Amino acid sequence: MKNYFVTTSIPYVNGDPHIGFAMELIQADVLARLARLEKKQVIFSTGTDEHGGKIAEKAADLSITPKALADQISLKFSDLATKLNVKYDRFIRTTNEEHVKRAQAIWNLLKDDIYKANYIGWYCTGDEAFFTETEVKELNGICPNHNRPFERIEEENYFFRLSKYSEKIKEAILNKTLNILPENKSHEILTLIDNGLDDVSISRPQDKINWGIKTPDDNSQVMYVWFEALMNYITVLGYPDGKDFKTYWPANVQIIGKDIIRFHAAIWPAMLLSLGLELPEKLYVHGFVTLNGQKIGKSLGNSISPFEIIDAYGSDAFRYYFLRHIPSYGDGDFSWSLFEDAYNNELANELGNAVQRTIILIDKYFADEFIKPTVAQHDIAGYKQAILECRFDRALDVVWEQVRGLNQYIDETKPWEVAKNNDTVHLKEILTYQASNLLEISILIQPFMPVTALNIRKIFSSSADNKFRQILFPKLDKK
Repeated sequence: MKNYFVTTSIPYVNGDPHIGFAMELIQADVLARLARLEKKQVIFSTGTDEHGGKIAEKAADLSITPKALADQISLKFSDLATKLNVKYDRFIRTTNEEHVKRAQAIWNLLKDDIYKANYIGWYCTGDEAFFTETEVKELNGICPNHNRPFERIEEENYFFRLSKYSEKIKEAILNKTLNILPENKSHEILTLIDNGLDDVSISRPQDKINWGIKTPDDNSQVMYVWFEALMNYITVLGYPDGKDFKTYWPANVQIIGKDIIRFHAAIWPAMLLSLGLELPEKLYVHGFVTLNGQKIGKSLGNSISPFEIIDAYGSDAFRYYFLRHIPSYGDGDFSWSLFEDAYNNELANELGNAVQRTIILIDKYFADEFIKPTVAQHDIAGYKQAILECRFDRALDVVWEQVRGLNQYIDETKPWEVAKNNDTVHLKEILTYQASNLLEISILIQPFMPVTALNIRKIFSSSADNKFRQILFPKLDKK
C-alpha cells in the first residue's frame, strides 16, 4: 500500500484567514481524499506559522502576549478547515514544543552550511524580510505592502549557504526531480537561479526580535521566522528520528501561493539538499483570488471572510466555486454575483435538477420495486490526469460534461412522456441509466464536494418507504 503526504503552506497568524488560503486548504483536501479513495495511507498536514517580529508587534498593540495572539488566530484557521469539511491529519503550530525541539536539531544538522557575518540592509517588519538597495530606491524608501519606511539595519546574523546549491536545484527542476506546476513557475525560479542565488540571512539578534526559536548554542540570536517555518514540513513527521518521516517523506505534493515561491522552490530545496534528503515530488503553485476584479487587502477596505461565504451557501458550494471557477494555473476573481450564478445555474439547475428529475419519477412509478442502479462507467482518464496535474478546474469540467450530457439525455428521451405511454420496461431502463450516471458523478465529485456526493448516494440507495429526499442546492438569492 502506497503512502501519500500532502501539505499546505502554513499561514502567518497576524490576521484572520482569507479566501486564498481557504482555497489552498480545499485543493490539498481534494488530493488527500482522492488518495484515501485509492486506499493509500495518507498524511495531510496544515497548520500555522507563529513566530517573528510582526506577531510580537501586533500582540503589543493589543496588550496581549504573542502566544495569546497566536492561540487566538491559530484557532480560527483550524475552525476554517472544519467549516470547509477539510479532513487534515496533522495541524502543526510552530510554537509547539516538538517543532521547537526539532527545528533546533535541524539547525545543528545544517551547521556545515551556516556561518556568521555582518549584515547591512533594509528591513520591513511587516514582511519579515530584507530588501535590496535597488528595491528600496525603486519604492522610494516606503514599503508598499505596509505603507511605512524601510529600516536601515546593520547587525551580525547567521547565514545559510544558499549559493552552494544553485546548480543542484536547477538540475532538479530541469529533470523534474522537483516538478513545479504550473510550468511557467518553474521558469520563474530558473530565471532567479540564473541571476544568482545569494546566501541568505537566517537569524536576527535576540535583542531586536525575541519572539522566536533560539539558535542552538547561541542565545543571542533567534531563527528567522521564515527559515524555521519551512522546517514544519518535516518536523510534522518527526524528523530527524520519527518513524513517520521514514515512511512518508518525500512529500507527494506541497501546495503554496505564488507569493512564497522563492522560499519553497529555492531555499527549501537547498535546506533539504544540505540535510541529504530527497526533494518533494511536486510543488504546486496556485494564483491569487481577487474581489470584484480588485486585489484584496485591508488597506483597500475590501477584505471578505471565507466564513461569510460558507455560512451563506454551505461548504460544498464554496469548494465548487473556488475549485472550478478560480483557474488552477492562474489568478481568478470572486464576486457575490459570480458565485450566485454558479450556484443557481450549475449546482441547482444542472446537478440538483438532474437528481430531482430522476428520483421524482422513480418514486412515482417504481415505489414498490425501488430501482437499484449500478455505477455507470465512462472514460475518466482526463479527469484523473487533471487531478494529477493539480488542474482542479479541468477535473470538474470533465465531471460537468457528464452532468450536462445527462440533462441532455433526459430532455431527449422525455421519460415523463414514456410514462404517459405506459411503457414501463423502457421507462425503467431510462431511469436506471439516469440513476447509474448520477452515482458515477457522485464518485467523481466525492473529493471535491463530499457532502453532495454522499447525499446523492443516500438518495439512490433509500427506498420510497425509507426516503432521503433532500434538495441538494435550494435556489437562493443571498446578495
